[in-house]
Amino acid sequence: MHPLLNTAVKAARKAGAIINRASLDLDLLHVSSKGHADFVTQVDRAAEQAIIETLSQAYPDHGFLAEESGAQRPQNAGDYTWIIDPLDGTTNFIHGFPQYAVSIACQHGGQITQAVVYDPTRNDLFTSTRGRGAFLNDRRLRVSKRTQLKDSLIGTGFPFRNLERIDQYLQLFKQVTAHTAGIRRPGAAALDLCYVAAGRLDGFWEFGLSPWDVAAGSLLVIEAGGLISDDEGNNAYLQSGNVVCGSPKIFEQLLRLVRGLEPNPEIEVAP
Repeated sequence: MHPLLNTAVKAARKAGAIINRASLDLDLLHVSSKGHADFVTQVDRAAEQAIIETLSQAYPDHGFLAEESGAQRPQNAGDYTWIIDPLDGTTNFIHGFPQYAVSIACQHGGQITQAVVYDPTRNDLFTSTRGRGAFLNDRRLRVSKRTQLKDSLIGTGFPFRNLERIDQYLQLFKQVTAHTAGIRRPGAAALDLCYVAAGRLDGFWEFGLSPWDVAAGSLLVIEAGGLISDDEGNNAYLQSGNVVCGSPKIFEQLLRLVRGLEPNPEIEVAP
């Protein structure tokens, strides 16, 4: 395992232990709101602190971009930035709904080079180093082999912070529903991306995400043989927060739907 990845795994497991302990006493949680349907707890902050302390002790010249504390760069910072979501799926967590994860990515030279997503409820550890594949625990991951959108299970997330695009989104939701075998909305984008990498979902789309929601999962999708882009088919998904991904054939068809086109111009699909 790459030394950077090894350190990130240690940090993710420390955060996971904090989250698991807190999950036993959810009634004691102090929950505050950052905005509409956007919550934060002391667990998010404690987990983030544990991650940053672990990484900064090993790499004191690295910068950080984290959900709760924002951007931090030491004066002598090099070209490494850790992009961190200490608890992706906070709303799920505070309701005891077991779908949330720790997400840690390392960016170097403008590329995500290391990724860890840790699901503490299932002890599932998703890891990837650029060019070395994607793994769940010790098992190599590959995206699904499905080629037809009509046979596919697609993940998504509803726009909950900014409701300006909700009507556009619901129209797209209707279109995807009509062309697929089903849609799932589990509520933690980092895990949704991992599920695409693992072949549990054939594709995924969501708008309005933050870099820490996407960074680690995007590398896992790529290293598992999938494709990922923004909603225009470009690589600016970390900047725009709009993500479309999937196995190669499904990605192409899903992206066409997202862009308002028929998923496959050669195949007629009944409305």
